Amino acid sequence: MNTFKSAALLVAATALVAGSSVAATAAPDPDGTRVTSLQRTAEQVLGGDVEPVRVTAGAVVYDGLTVTEAPRGKASTQALACDYGHLCMLVKNTKFDFYKCQTWELSNWTGDGPFTNNQTPGTVARFYNQDGSVRWTSTAYQAGTATWDPIWSLRPC
Repeated sequence: MNTFKSAALLVAATALVAGSSVAATAAPDPDGTRVTSLQRTAEQVLGGDVEPVRVTAGAVVYDGLTVTEAPRGKASTQALACDYGHLCMLVKNTKFDFYKCQTWELSNWTGDGPFTNNQTPGTVARFYNQDGSVRWTSTAYQAGTATWDPIWSLRPC
């Protein structure tokens, strides 16, 4: 990983840990591509190992996950819209909308935030500790507030 990308990830991680909203502005990468700050935040939280399928100013779309800025206003489970078949959560002012059954490796997931498990009734989402043990589960349909301190990986189904 080059020094510029490392510095950009560090800035995104600092903003994520501080809980600040990261504007979705584009900045040039050393190779000349445009990378939004939302994409940098998503890469930091996902460990940078997952390549996006599509990036816009308002969303970063992966195969099975869409990352957007959190809805404006007070974060609550009522404000956390989540399509049927999806697992959604707010982490540090960023909305993560999972819709593919796979294990997602995470980093820097701390703090509290709302979640909505709007998957097929009875589907169990699992959230894991660093050692791979289950930290907690959510059975669809369920919505509430979770403590992300820390979640190292999750499996929506």
